[in-house]
Amino acid sequence: MYKVFFQCIATLFILTIIGCNDPNQTIESKELKSNLIQSYIDEAKNKQNSKEERRNNLEKAYGIYSTLNDNTFKVEKIQEISFQYYALKDYDKYRDMNEKALKLSISINDSLNMARSFAYLGIYHRRSELDIAYKNFYEAEKIYASLRDNNESKEIAFDHGKVLIDMARILQRTKDYSESEAVTIKAIETFIHSENERYLPLSYTNLGLITKYFEQYDKAIEFHLKAIEYAKKNNNEISQTVASYNNIGIVYKSQEKYDKAKEYFLKALSFKDFLAKNPDRYARLLDNLAHVNFLSNDMENIPELFFKAYKIRDSINNKPGIITNALHLAEYYKTLGEDSISSIYAIRARDVAIDISNNEELLNAYQILSETSDSKEGLKYAQAHIKLDDSLEKQERLFKDKFARIRFETKEIAEENQQISRENQILIIAILGLTALFLLGYIIFRQQQSNKELLFAQTQQESNEEIYRLLLNQQIKLEEGRQLEQQRMSEELHDGVLGRLFGVRLSLDGINQRANDGFTEARNKYIDELKAIEKEIRLISHDLGAETLPSDVAYIDAVENLIKDLCEVHKITFEFNNDEDIDWEGIDDQKKVNFFRILQESMQNIFKHAHADHIKINFDYVDSTINLTILDDGIGFKANKVKKGIGLKNITSRVSQMNGEVQFLSNEGSGTTVSVRVPIAAKVEEVY
Repeated sequence: MYKVFFQCIATLFILTIIGCNDPNQTIESKELKSNLIQSYIDEAKNKQNSKEERRNNLEKAYGIYSTLNDNTFKVEKIQEISFQYYALKDYDKYRDMNEKALKLSISINDSLNMARSFAYLGIYHRRSELDIAYKNFYEAEKIYASLRDNNESKEIAFDHGKVLIDMARILQRTKDYSESEAVTIKAIETFIHSENERYLPLSYTNLGLITKYFEQYDKAIEFHLKAIEYAKKNNNEISQTVASYNNIGIVYKSQEKYDKAKEYFLKALSFKDFLAKNPDRYARLLDNLAHVNFLSNDMENIPELFFKAYKIRDSINNKPGIITNALHLAEYYKTLGEDSISSIYAIRARDVAIDISNNEELLNAYQILSETSDSKEGLKYAQAHIKLDDSLEKQERLFKDKFARIRFETKEIAEENQQISRENQILIIAILGLTALFLLGYIIFRQQQSNKELLFAQTQQESNEEIYRLLLNQQIKLEEGRQLEQQRMSEELHDGVLGRLFGVRLSLDGINQRANDGFTEARNKYIDELKAIEKEIRLISHDLGAETLPSDVAYIDAVENLIKDLCEVHKITFEFNNDEDIDWEGIDDQKKVNFFRILQESMQNIFKHAHADHIKINFDYVDSTINLTILDDGIGFKANKVKKGIGLKNITSRVSQMNGEVQFLSNEGSGTTVSVRVPIAAKVEEVY
């Protein structure tokens, strides 16, 4: 033990040095950490170590686990740690580890380990909190079903089947038999698909229990025999055979075929070597055999068999078994007319049932006590029986509501429905009919209103688009006019002024060639100056004739003109900035219309309410998102009144249409900020 400990410490020391000195050893570091964690887990598995030592090793493993990067490997390690806590019966630690595993799985979007963590949490809660257990299993089942739609993995199918059979057993325990049967059949199909038959015996056992409650006794026996057949393939034949023979005996007991029931209980009792190692199974078979003998008036070895089973169960503190035995003895002595002895065993059953919250057996104990006690005590127990019976019925209904699987109607409700008079039935039908008519009228009215609103919104959208197109057309025409004017000026300079200058320069050159009057050098100087002027005019002409505006200038100019015109009218100064990275030409018209209207609505709010002197407007492009920010230095407003104005609702609606986000930030006296974030799908360039 100490040798392993010092080896682990040495490994951790080496790991620390490597991590500090060589950042390129990530893979090796992960492997070292994994080996170290595994060594601690292996020590925790070693049953030769004390529980305290095994727990300490798990804590050390968890300490290294916490240094790992968040990934699937880390999830799997904490799940391994949780299994060892479960083996140590430290169920709270098991739950804590799997809650961490679930949280981590969600954060890294690991669907498979999310499903596993939900399933492991379901195992924790199924001991007492069946509704929470079912909820966890149901979440796991949804994920497994989704994974199987895109993955033919037999391992995933097997895990899916395990979750389904856990759900089916909870439904069976809460008496939701129809839904339990459907889920069990689905589990069997899933196990067959996974080609792993390990849990098929359990699945067929569950079907046998369900069909017994449906009084389909032949099918129940058939399913229990199938459980034995599949157990033979999984090296679990003896254990399953003993369990199935016991279950078949109980089926025959329910049919009052006591001889057949005895036959199967005796068959199960013939596996003496197995039962010697499993005293709880042995005691259950003895008790069931004794009870069948009692029911069939075969009093041989009674109550000795009851006492033998009772003694075994008491020695191993098998509390559920103690309750059953005590009730059978109470029933036996009540039949003999020995009410005082019957009450003693019934009280014993009652006390243990209360201790382990076994309400069904507690109900049976109250029933016997109400019949074997004196009149005063008997009345008290009868009242307790009624109260508990009502409570159990409500609990069953609550489970059914929570699971939302089947409708259950008791015989009492059916009889109550039959007692309703025809007049009341007609009244109920009339009320339902009027209610249906009212609802139909309301639905039609709401539909008409919705259609009107939709039509109005559509018309408004078309109007907005038309206005936007007109603004763009106006801007384009202005731009075309400006370019035509530039072209005209370019041609005038090039063909007119430049031509005339060129003619003057040629004339001066001719004079220089003919004259020799001493002014040649001066004329050459002016000729050079004329050349420079020609060059400058030519450059200006070319610049005027070239395209000087980017492709998106029309939209931004329309926006800037809007801001400028409105601010001039209301005598407010402004700043406007547009991020050049925004490709306005590639953005659809509807978004541009919405940005234009949001800006227009915001500025109108500022002019009406803010009393501002300055406005700052920015378009920014960050991470495929256009951010529009509108700030003013006005009087602001209270934040709790943000959603009351129609203008702000319109802005919010437009942002929502673009799948964006909007925030209104303001305090009285400190101005207002409208922040709009709209995601823009990035264009994907093809690479050849």
